[in-house]
Amino acid sequence: MISRSAKSASPATLLDELQSTLAHGTVARRVETLRRVTDLFINGAGDYSNEQVGVFDDVFQFMIDHIETSARMLLSNRLAPIDTAPPLTIRALAFDDVIEVAGPVLSQSTRLDDKTLIENARSKSQAHLMAISTRKVLSGAVTDVLVQRGNDEVVQSTVNNPGAEFTENGFTRLVDRAEGDDDLAASIGLRPSMPRHLYLRLLAKASNTVRQRLEAANPQQAAAVPNVVKEATRRARSATSTITKNTEIAHALIKSLHEDGRLDEPELASFAAAGKFDEANASIAALANVPVAIAENMMIESRTEGVMILAKVAGLSWPTVRTIIKMRDKLSGAEEPTDLSACQDTYERLRPSTAHQVLRFHRMQQNAPGTPVPSI
Repeated sequence: MISRSAKSASPATLLDELQSTLAHGTVARRVETLRRVTDLFINGAGDYSNEQVGVFDDVFQFMIDHIETSARMLLSNRLAPIDTAPPLTIRALAFDDVIEVAGPVLSQSTRLDDKTLIENARSKSQAHLMAISTRKVLSGAVTDVLVQRGNDEVVQSTVNNPGAEFTENGFTRLVDRAEGDDDLAASIGLRPSMPRHLYLRLLAKASNTVRQRLEAANPQQAAAVPNVVKEATRRARSATSTITKNTEIAHALIKSLHEDGRLDEPELASFAAAGKFDEANASIAALANVPVAIAENMMIESRTEGVMILAKVAGLSWPTVRTIIKMRDKLSGAEEPTDLSACQDTYERLRPSTAHQVLRFHRMQQNAPGTPVPSI
């Protein structure tokens, strides 16, 4: 029997008392002992000092090594919702191979920090990853691992979680994984924080079914969900409803720099080197004196001609153009890097007058999608 005085007892005293019970008692006696210790902790969880929580941590960890799976399951379910639960015990339960033991704490416990969740997601089963994917809050660092290592069910669960955040690398992986998976593509397309260039890339690859789902889910984005891929990308590029808050902030920053005369080629190159698509796109648009939507249209094309036309009109040097192309490759997740040598040869041969002429065709295309655009 664990007495009320256990609240202030030393770990050694409790462990001695438990050792006798666990070594000589029946399974039923072990479960009863666990229940009493757990009751004792839960009843005073909000009042215990860190030192007292540490006492229970020692006791619970000792018990975990001596109790059956069913008892560990019970312990996990009871401790998972408690914010002040013994941290080492919670960690031990989270790494249990039996998902019925690990699942409750992985999905609920606030005692598990990102470092622990990432370690767990990198080493445990898909069932463990699924439990993590349902947490109330998930950071981008954690979802990066879930998207990279999780199976289709884990990834879909993570994307459907409204409390999940995604990094740009995470969104890039999701767009790649969504090809041929209509359910996943539709779910990704509805994430409000998705970077605009990746949203456009997703939309360009989407099936008719996905575009119809996006239109039904958000009628205001109907202009971004047309019937053919080419028209879909054209309309999406000009649809303000698909511009995220981050994109708006980036555009405002570049506008301010340009108006103050502080936007130049080195500034653009630094944005591209940092992988900041929105800033780089708005910068090249400003330097080439074209609307951001037209620059965006040309920047996300699968071929590099659009980038080189903009760059030539803006008077950029090859090293800056190379940095922009490398940024595109990285953000698009291209399996094979662009042939930079061939691009350099094309760029150096491209005359400014030709670039200006082709750019005029792009302006025409923005207003009339059927207009052909010459290549360079």
